[in-house]
Order: sequence, then C-alpha cells, then structure tokens
Amino acid sequence: MPTLLLSARQSDDAQLLWRACIALNWKVVRVHDWHVPTMDTNDLAVYGEPLFARHVAQSLGLELQEPPVDWLSKLSPKWRVRDVRLMTLAEARRVTTKAFMKPADEKCLYAKVYSNGTELPGPGPLPEDLPVLVQGVVEWKTEFRCFVLNRKVVALSPYWREGELAKADDGSWPASEKELETTTEFCESVLADKTVLVPEAVVIDVGIIDKQGWAVVETNAAFSSGIYGCSPEKVLSVLQRACRPKSTL
Repeated sequence: MPTLLLSARQSDDAQLLWRACIALNWKVVRVHDWHVPTMDTNDLAVYGEPLFARHVAQSLGLELQEPPVDWLSKLSPKWRVRDVRLMTLAEARRVTTKAFMKPADEKCLYAKVYSNGTELPGPGPLPEDLPVLVQGVVEWKTEFRCFVLNRKVVALSPYWREGELAKADDGSWPASEKELETTTEFCESVLADKTVLVPEAVVIDVGIIDKQGWAVVETNAAFSSGIYGCSPEKVLSVLQRACRPKSTL
C-alpha cells in the first residue's frame, strides 16, 4: 500500500491529498515534532514544506527530485521570453535597473519588482552567496501550474489571472477546456525540447505574458508545490515518483 507522509502543519492542500489517499486506498502518516517513523520506503510519497521534506528524505535515505536552482536561467530564451540571470545576493545588490527578483530556492526574501538592487536586504542574516534570480519585468496575464510526470502534464490548474488569484468565490479554479488544452500543448512543447532537462516528477508553471505570448514562469519541486485546482489523485502519482530510496538509484 502506498504511503503519503505529511507534515504536522494543516493546510487545504494537505487535506485534499488526504482525502485523495482515502479514495485511492493509500495510507497517510502525519509527522509530528520532526520524528520520522521507521517505515518501508519502496512505495512512499512526501508532501510538505521543503525543510520538512528534506528532513524526511535524510531520515529515511530518500532521494528527492528537485530542479536545479539555475534551471530557469539556463532555459532557452525561446521558452522563457525574458531575460533571466542567476546571481548571488551580493551581486544582485549591484543591479542598477528595475528587475523582478526572487530567491532561486528558499523563500527567504520577497519576490517582487525592485527599483534596483539597493532595495534588497543589506548584509545581515541572509548569506551573501544566496542564489537570486534577476528577471526582466513583464506582465503576466494568466499563469498555470502543471504537475509533470515523465515529461507529460498529468494535472494542471490556473492560479493567477489579471493580477490576482484565479480562485472563484465558490473555491474552484475555473478554466475552459480550450485553456487547459492550450496550456498542456505549450508545456509539452517545452518538454519535447531535448535540451530542456527536468526531473521525472516536477512542477512547471507556464503563462501568457501580455503582448508577448506563452512563456515558462518557473519550475518547482513537486513535493512542496501548492496544488490549486489540480486533481489531487493525479498529483499523488507525481509525488510518488518525486522521491525514491537511494538504494534503488
């Protein structure tokens, strides 16, 4: 029986996945106080905050599938449709023009448009070599989350429209069949490019830039990504592949 390991933190996404596990006859284990129980790791999935997932992986001898921090900066401009550079925090502070800046890994500083690099946090608690993605400023009209398995989109949902969350008053994440088909086609056209290297199980966000068209927003680890309106049952299939025992690799 597959097992899903969840952190103790309650969230809407965790509840959706828990219900999906019941429907699929999966076992669910909540990890409290960072105490990871000993268990069979051959059919295991993990979902939660990155620090939690990495703690579980280290405790159980798992290998988590994560995209490298330089993935977006190395992606062909054909797919990202804007300038993206990977810098250290120290280097990013020297940027003299307006740019969208965000940490390349952990969410330890605000992801937003900065007038210049001097608005970033000064020397202090954050490491000077913290990886930061510095991007050209664009206006995203819509953004979609795609859970990907073996270079195919298995679940997707809009999450951003016209500057706000794409969530309806009834809690749904509405999108037309045409939108979903077009989104899948674009994402899979990116994945069909053999120069685009991705883990077997991963999340890729794509969207439409105003007056420029489709582009890749970013990529994320599946085990810590919000699911929005994606089918939780299909998300579980991606989570199941996103971690494996190191002994089997």
